[in-house]
Amino acid sequence: MSAFTLFHVALSLIGIVAGFVVVIGILQGKRLDGWTLTYFITTVLTSVTGFGFAFTELLPSHVFGIISLVVLALALLGRYMFHLAGAWRWIYVVGVVLALYLNVFVLVVQLFQKVPALHALAPTQSEAPFAVAQLIVLIVFVALGIGAVRKFHPPAVQA
Repeated sequence: MSAFTLFHVALSLIGIVAGFVVVIGILQGKRLDGWTLTYFITTVLTSVTGFGFAFTELLPSHVFGIISLVVLALALLGRYMFHLAGAWRWIYVVGVVLALYLNVFVLVVQLFQKVPALHALAPTQSEAPFAVAQLIVLIVFVALGIGAVRKFHPPAVQA
């Protein structure tokens, strides 16, 4: 594994862990400023470094990266520019959860590509085990998103 690939994977895993901590905080009505900053930095860098791999055509991973960067931009605006005021609270929450979902979706793809036992179950990722795994991930994140939007009502962040 190249140093660049290792860096990209490390950023991704740190972002996923930090993202889950942030979502748990959101579900508890907490901002968790340090974790949130770590999540944003590592998740943005994960998407940006994803474009550093050699490619000749736009791939689904690039589309996910573009979507993730747009979602993260909106969440960052909601959190740091608009201080969670009004609709920016739910835009921030949905952005955090959606960007985390996209990274976990890609993690599942990578696990089915790289882990021999999972690859044997779904070598082309069009098989039922892959679809079921992704469906479970989707259901979990929809539930997290709904819960997070309902429960996150902190006071606005001070400028």
